[in-house]
Amino acid sequence: MAYSMLEKINSPHELKQLKESQLEPLCKEIRSFLIESVSKTGGHLSSNLGTIELTVALHRAFDTPTDKFVFDVGHQCYTHKLLTGRREQFPTLRKLNGLSGFPAPSESIHDAFIAGHGNTALSVAIGMARAKKIKNEPGKVIAIIGDGAFTGGMVYEGMNNIDTLNNLIVILNDNKMSISKNVGSLSRYLTILRTNPEYTRAKAHTESALTAIPLLGTPVVHLLQGCKAILRRGLYHSTMFEEMGFQYLGPVDGHDVLNLSELFQNLHKQTAPVFIHAVTIKGKGFKPAEENPGEFHGVSSFDPLQITDPDIAPAASFSTCFGTHLVELAKTRPNVCAITAAMKYGTGLQYFYRSYPNRFFDVGMAEQHAVTFAAGLASQGLSPIVGIYSTFLQRAYDQLIHDVKLMNLNVVFAIDRAGLVPGDGETHQGIYDPAYLRQIGITTYSPCNYEELKYWLEYILDNCVGPRAIRYSRGAEPERLSQLGCSKNTYDIYSATNSTDIALVTYGTTTDEALQAQILLAQQGISIDVYKLVQINPLPEQFIDSLKTYKRILFAEECIQDGGIGEALSAELYQRNWCGHFIHKAVTHQQKIPHATVSEIRSVLGLNAEGLVSIIKGE
Repeated sequence: MAYSMLEKINSPHELKQLKESQLEPLCKEIRSFLIESVSKTGGHLSSNLGTIELTVALHRAFDTPTDKFVFDVGHQCYTHKLLTGRREQFPTLRKLNGLSGFPAPSESIHDAFIAGHGNTALSVAIGMARAKKIKNEPGKVIAIIGDGAFTGGMVYEGMNNIDTLNNLIVILNDNKMSISKNVGSLSRYLTILRTNPEYTRAKAHTESALTAIPLLGTPVVHLLQGCKAILRRGLYHSTMFEEMGFQYLGPVDGHDVLNLSELFQNLHKQTAPVFIHAVTIKGKGFKPAEENPGEFHGVSSFDPLQITDPDIAPAASFSTCFGTHLVELAKTRPNVCAITAAMKYGTGLQYFYRSYPNRFFDVGMAEQHAVTFAAGLASQGLSPIVGIYSTFLQRAYDQLIHDVKLMNLNVVFAIDRAGLVPGDGETHQGIYDPAYLRQIGITTYSPCNYEELKYWLEYILDNCVGPRAIRYSRGAEPERLSQLGCSKNTYDIYSATNSTDIALVTYGTTTDEALQAQILLAQQGISIDVYKLVQINPLPEQFIDSLKTYKRILFAEECIQDGGIGEALSAELYQRNWCGHFIHKAVTHQQKIPHATVSEIRSVLGLNAEGLVSIIKGE
């Protein structure tokens, strides 16, 4: 498909040269381009389709990098990347050495800050705006925040710190609310009126003149201001934002690129922090995404012309295996509850929601609250299961310790996206949870296939006490691992044909690479035994003892090296007077994890079969 207008824009400067009549056709081209491109590469679709006009209007009115755009989460930045010279890189989106799916300052001077987790943008923007004041630098700082971020507490902590920053603009991208025609039309008219420089000057002159009148002037000004505040709050429900110190504007149509452009242009002379409430449609312009924006939040490649109902024919994955099996377990366990932090579809909990809506809780983008809420449920005899991505569980580290572990509460953490994660890059890797869960003393299981996931999920529900975790990879089980089934043992040994004094130990889906390494070494006449852990903390006693017979042990894991499970095993062995050679292959602090497929990331990190073979051979 040809994109005649989009192909001529390689910088925001060229966007500014367009006529107003060209802006809407440009937005249509961008929408078509994103659907075509993301359907081939995968990526975040619905959030980007909902912010096209908003982003075009921002670049029309402001000048990056002097003005800073801070995207909350960052997965809605594709239009921003298109308008800042990266269109031709879109076929490489989320691929090794290609275009990042999130803002990346290392990629472009137009990207102000790396993003990946939600409700951080306002705090970052306040810091940037304050720095501009201290350094006497020109420019605005604009935070673009989705309504989901307002379910997390960090946004409110930031709002309490805006002071009088007249170079700060916050845009609420609200894709959950609607505007009635009457109130919407009036509010749009008043918003344009209130941001018009002539109105601002006239308002200031009128208030000055009234204040100069002896005795009556100041009370009249206060009366007028009070009347306006009552009217605004009735129309906009803007009380909270104004009380925090913002000038509130909106709601405005987030898809009216011309009105948005005019509104943003008028903000160059702002006198206070400004809060703009823009209403958008998530997935706009692509009907399947509009009807099911959650399912099209992050997608793999797909055929735009043949969309099936994802709830009728879900793709097989660890997430769907967990979600559907939990529904079965909950049938006979009425105390089981499920909690998610704004990731119902991502964690497979949509099935539980449909089956047991009264026992399902989506707490929004509030991971800390999710964990402490689960603690409250558990303290009253319920059995909460927190379905959460590994990278997001990091945000609730304090709650894990103080609100769950100290009281030894029966909370199950179902940790999705554990280990290496494709596409999303360094902000979304699940490489820390084995180390910090071990530090806290939380029993942890790491199944390598669906059968193990189902068995151990049921096991920890019925047979464990206190906090415990089960962690599993993103995507489908590897075919080789699916054939292993479930032995119901806390660890398994896959012995070489010939006797050996070398053991390769791992857990989770990295087992696939270990078994492939065993095959490659056998072809070269080198025998090794492969140990696959399921219970990774605490380490099974018999497992530790069985390893003492080997002279060389290689422990490989998709986890941070410092504090990882391999470090725990090494300490246990040497404390038991083992005299062999231990090698721990994991992710180091010096390694930057690229956005790529899992196999490519493993290759970069040396955690693929070939890398493990080289280590064992001493190459």
